[in-house]
Amino acid sequence: MIDYLWLLIALPLLGALTLIVFGKRIGEPASGWFASALVAIPFLMAVILAVPFLGGAETEHVFVFSWIPVIGANASLLWDPLSALMTLIVTGVGGLIHIYSIGYMHGDERYPRFFSYMNLFIGSMLTLVLADNFALMFVGWELVGLSSYLLISFWFSKPSAAAAGKKAFIVNRIGDWGFLVGLMMIFAAFGTLDFDIVFARAEGVLSVGMATAITLMLFIGATGKSAQLPLYVWLPDAMEGPTPVSALIHAATMVTAGVYMIARTAALFELAPVSLAVVATVGALTALFAATLAVGQRDIKKVLAYSTISQLGYMIMAVGLTALTAGIFHLMTHAFFKALLFLAAGSVIHAMSSEQDMWKMGGLRKYMPTTFWTMAIAWLAISGVFPLSGFWSKDEILGAAFAKGGWFIGLWAIGVITALITAFYMTRLIILTFFGEKRWDPDTHPHESPSTMTIPLIVLAFFAAVIGLWNTPVRLGLEHFLEPTFENVHQVHPLGNVTIVALALISLAVIAVGILLAYQRYGRGELPAEDGGYWAAALDGYGVDDLYGKVIVAPGKAAATWLAMIFDVRVVDGIVNGMAVVTKAFGSSLRVLQTGWVRSYGAGIVAGSLGVILWLLLQGGAF
Repeated sequence: MIDYLWLLIALPLLGALTLIVFGKRIGEPASGWFASALVAIPFLMAVILAVPFLGGAETEHVFVFSWIPVIGANASLLWDPLSALMTLIVTGVGGLIHIYSIGYMHGDERYPRFFSYMNLFIGSMLTLVLADNFALMFVGWELVGLSSYLLISFWFSKPSAAAAGKKAFIVNRIGDWGFLVGLMMIFAAFGTLDFDIVFARAEGVLSVGMATAITLMLFIGATGKSAQLPLYVWLPDAMEGPTPVSALIHAATMVTAGVYMIARTAALFELAPVSLAVVATVGALTALFAATLAVGQRDIKKVLAYSTISQLGYMIMAVGLTALTAGIFHLMTHAFFKALLFLAAGSVIHAMSSEQDMWKMGGLRKYMPTTFWTMAIAWLAISGVFPLSGFWSKDEILGAAFAKGGWFIGLWAIGVITALITAFYMTRLIILTFFGEKRWDPDTHPHESPSTMTIPLIVLAFFAAVIGLWNTPVRLGLEHFLEPTFENVHQVHPLGNVTIVALALISLAVIAVGILLAYQRYGRGELPAEDGGYWAAALDGYGVDDLYGKVIVAPGKAAATWLAMIFDVRVVDGIVNGMAVVTKAFGSSLRVLQTGWVRSYGAGIVAGSLGVILWLLLQGGAF
């Protein structure tokens, strides 16, 4: 079956093309089931193809067709434990989101087109994670950017959605510039973009300075795709798309691309200690910064958006610490509990007639029991409560930071504080949404969502609860699974069992504090006022968008206006118009020779002939 690995990418792309052309004829809900099937089939194929890795099967390269062989960029796919795991996440979680969307998008006038874009997103992400060279990875990298633009701005008739799509596209172009420069530097150093050749020769070819320059450029790309400081600003606005889009972007596709890329290129980052320190520090600071913003949000989806940025910070910190397995482990657990959180939030929004303000919810627990209990599991998982999945993956990252020692213990402290804040804002979300007095409008009649929406919630809740047991200190299942991919990289591992237990107890203690603080503030009667001061600042994102608008956007618009209205008109057009004036003047001066009289032309011919004869005589020395 490995020879047909290309079908994993081809089937979703075929679905996207089919629904664009024939979607209206296929109609609703058939187009949704068709799109879901073309994600489910690759998932089943990926399961079959991944099983041999449990027994130590070797990496496979699958040649599809010749593309740009001169730069080591054929259309070839890489099937190793890391790409297999990422494929399972993308198709598994993505497939559940597709099924959920069948009910959520019911009645939308562009229903088939939505599923076309969703299939395109899956195919694009699979291209990225299955590529065996940087060029093909870059194709997938750009296609997920296009897919996110199409889906975030899907309801483009809303100005906010159209603006959010453009913002995501433009901010990611900044990151993609860095990524592309990094690829150019790799080709200049190695003469190829083939993964195997680059990684095998890296230590002998690259100096520390060159490795640092390359990896920092690659990291700029990661800060865009994985929404890290300072390029995180697009992700909170991405919630303007339909909720399944938010789930797909935040859990299974685009935002995980940066983490995956750093893990895949770990052989380069290992040669650049400064780059690793920068990556780990940016990740830790992003985790803390975004968590403080999540606390102050009133929109249920914006809380989860900032939460994603914070959790991505943990993953980026992990790969920066060279705790690669820990970073990928948290990427995997996060995919399940974050998809569950967004889809449960979508279920709430669906029941509340599109209301997203948590201050206008409350008391939904008895009206939506399935949504409540599944979202409660995700709340405990992301908070890091034992023994759910988030506990194992987050604590492995914190343990790696502590084991690294030195100033990295400061990053461990930041991670612990972030865990406390995470427990606080997620408990706040659960209480404001499901507990307390009803605060919704009398015309709202909340109800449980249809089975096409609740069944994916139940499946995701199961995995959010138990998937973390795959990799525990007593059973390093994921560690052994990924070992062939990272065998040539020196990973940092947590310290002994006593230290691990002590760190876990500290983590659980601060999580308990966060939950209790949230309960004391929101769960004991009347809700507190949250106006002015920190609350207003957090709600406004600390004014970062306004700052970017003044420092970057406004000068950029002014420069573009000057170039278009002054430089282009006066200089560029001036040069062109000036050449036209000169040409016209030259032509006018020659017009006197065109009299139309034959005798004038005859006189000219005679004069010219005499001149030529005179020149020849002079050249011959006759005079």
